[in-house]
Amino acid sequence: MKDIKQHIENLRQELRQHNYNYYVLDQAIISDYEFDLKLKELQELEAKYPEFFDANSPTQRVGGEITKNFETVIHEYRMYSLDNSYSQEDLLDWEKRIKKIIDGDVEYTCELKYDGASISLTYENGKLIKAVTRGDGVQGDNVTANVRTIKSVPLELKGDFPERFDIRGEIILPFVGFHKMNEERIEIGEEPYRNPRNTASGSLKLQDSAEVAKRPLDCLLYNLEGTNLGVDTQLESLEKARQWGFKVPNAAQLCHSIDEVLEYINYWNEARHKLPYETDGVVVKVNSLQQQEELGYTAKAPRWAIAYKFKAEQVSTRLNSIDYQVGRTGAITPVANLEPVELGGTTVKRASLHNADQIEKLDIRIGDEVYVEKGGEIIPKILGVDFSKRPMWSVPTNYITHCPECNALLVRQEGEAQHYCPNYNGCKPQIIGRIQHFISRKAMDIEGLGGETVALLVNAGLINNYSDLYELTKGQILPLERMAEKSAENLLRGIEQSKTIPFERVLYALGIRYVGETVAKKLARHYKGIDAIAHASEEDLVHVDEIGEKIAKSVTDFFSLPENNLIVNRLKEFGVQLEMSKEQLAGQTDKLRGDIIVVSGVFETITRSELKKLIEDNGGKLSSSISSKTSYIVAGVNMGPSKKVKAEKLNIKLISEKEFLNKIDFQ
Repeated sequence: MKDIKQHIENLRQELRQHNYNYYVLDQAIISDYEFDLKLKELQELEAKYPEFFDANSPTQRVGGEITKNFETVIHEYRMYSLDNSYSQEDLLDWEKRIKKIIDGDVEYTCELKYDGASISLTYENGKLIKAVTRGDGVQGDNVTANVRTIKSVPLELKGDFPERFDIRGEIILPFVGFHKMNEERIEIGEEPYRNPRNTASGSLKLQDSAEVAKRPLDCLLYNLEGTNLGVDTQLESLEKARQWGFKVPNAAQLCHSIDEVLEYINYWNEARHKLPYETDGVVVKVNSLQQQEELGYTAKAPRWAIAYKFKAEQVSTRLNSIDYQVGRTGAITPVANLEPVELGGTTVKRASLHNADQIEKLDIRIGDEVYVEKGGEIIPKILGVDFSKRPMWSVPTNYITHCPECNALLVRQEGEAQHYCPNYNGCKPQIIGRIQHFISRKAMDIEGLGGETVALLVNAGLINNYSDLYELTKGQILPLERMAEKSAENLLRGIEQSKTIPFERVLYALGIRYVGETVAKKLARHYKGIDAIAHASEEDLVHVDEIGEKIAKSVTDFFSLPENNLIVNRLKEFGVQLEMSKEQLAGQTDKLRGDIIVVSGVFETITRSELKKLIEDNGGKLSSSISSKTSYIVAGVNMGPSKKVKAEKLNIKLISEKEFLNKIDFQ
C-alpha cells in the first residue's frame, strides 16, 4: 500500500511539472497522448484507492463540482482599485505627489494592465486553498472549484514559498481560445460572445466546474500580499512568484525615471496589438515595498501605483434620442440613445451626456453623427459632433425643465453642473435609488434582496423608505413576481441579519449626499452615535477630520428634514446599529485628539498599518507630509534625511516608536 501511495504521488508530481512546462513555460516535453495516458492511469488509481484523495491532484482540473450559490468571502487584504492616468502630465503629477512623501530616489516597475477578471488566490503550505473574485474590493465570491480547472494556476507550489500568502492577478481568455469558442457557438446557431473579458468573468460564475474546465482560460499573476514574504521590491516579488510556479508575464521592466516609464508606455502602445490577449494600459508601481508602505493608500487606491490607460478606440454613429434619468440624490443625467455600434469589443447603444453644460458646449442635437469613445475603455461617452453630416432639420437641444418621473420643477444650485429634482419623498426613482443604496454590499449588504426586488416592493406600495424593510412579512412579499417561498425566507433572513451591520456602514447606507465610506468612518469615530451627528451644527462638523463645508451642510440638511429623523428613529426601534458597539469603543480614545501626526521610517514592535490604526483609534489625524501644522513625527528606522531637515526647519518634534506607544498606554 505504501508503494501504491508513493506511485500516485510520483504521478501527480510528474503531471504537475508537465502542466507547468506546457501552460506556464509553453515548452512541452511530452506529447498530449503521453500526458493523457499518465492522467488516465492516475484517475484509475485514485478511483481504486479513494483513501489517497487529494483536492489538488491534477485529475481535479477536469471539474465536476456544482456550486449553486457562491459563498461571499471577506478579503484578508483589501483589493484596491487603481487611479487612472491618460497623459504624461498625469504621470508627472503622480510623481510629484510621491516625491512629497518619499525621500531619495524612486524606481518604478512597469507592467502591462491585463483586461480580465480580477482574482485573489490564497496558498497555505504551498497548496491552493481559496480563489476569490474581486467583488467590491472588500469581499468577493468564492470560486475555488472553478479556478482549480485553469491549467496555469498551480495547485501546489515549489521552492521557498511563504507559509501563507495571497497572490493577485487576472483570469483572461486569450484571443485564439475566444475565437474558437465563438466559431463553435455560431456553428450550433447560438449568439457569439461579445468580448474576451466579459466571457472570462462570466466563466468564473458558472455553476458546473466541468463546463469551466472546457474553456481555455488562463491566469496571469502580478501582486503578492502577506507578511514575511522574503522580498523587498515589486520586481523581486514577480521573480519569486515565477520560481514558485506561477505564470507571471515577462513584460515587466524596472524604470529609473518617469522618462523611462514613458518609453515603456510608448513601446507597448504599439506592441500590445501583437499580444495573444487583451491589454488596455500599463500599471506603474513604486518598486520598493518599503516605499510602498510609506506611501500607503487613499480610501480607494494605493498611492504607490497608477494605471496609464492607452488611448481609447473611437467610432461615429447617429444620436437617435435623449433620455433623462433620475438618480437617488435627485440628480438628472441626460443619456444619449445611439444607433448601435461596435466599440472596444462590445455593442454600444447608450452614452452619458453628463449635464446641460456639456450638451450646450458640444452643441449636441438629435439626428447628429457623433464621435463616441469608451472613457477609460469602460463607460461610453460622446466627444463631439461631425457637423459636416448635420441634417438640415436639426434644432438645438432644449434641456428639460421638469422631472421626467414626477414632473416637479427642476432646480440648479449656483456652482452645480447638474439639475436636480427637489421632490425628495415623492419621486419614485429617488425612493428606489435610496433603498437600493441602503441594501448594497458596502452598506447594509442585505442577502436575497436585489435592485429589481426593491423596485417591485416600491411599485407594489409595500415600502416607501428603507425603514419599511424591517416591517415586511412573508405574506406581503410572496405574491411578488418570481418570489418563491425559499426566496422570501432568504430575503427576510437577510433583512434581520442586517441589524448586526456596524454603525459606520449604517451611516453610509443612509445615503446622505457626499457621505461616502471614508467620511462615514470619520463621522462615526468622532461622534460615536447617530444622535450626536444629528444634533451637530455645521460649525461643529467642519472641525472633524476631512469634513469640509459642503459635507457639513449636506449632513445638517439631511437631519433638518423631519421625515429623515422619523426614518432614523424607526431604524433605531428595529434594532439597527446606530451607535458604535462596546467592542469598537473599547479600542477608541481621545488621547490624540487635535494631534496631526506624520509617520516615517520602518518600525519594529508593530507594523506601519497597525501604527496608523492606533493613531486613528486614539483620535489623531494622519498626515502624509510635514507642514507647520504637524504636531509631531513618529520616526522609525531609516527615516528619510530630507524629512529630518524639514522637521528641524519647522521645529517639529520627532518621537520614537516606543515614546508613541507609551503616549497612548499601548500594552
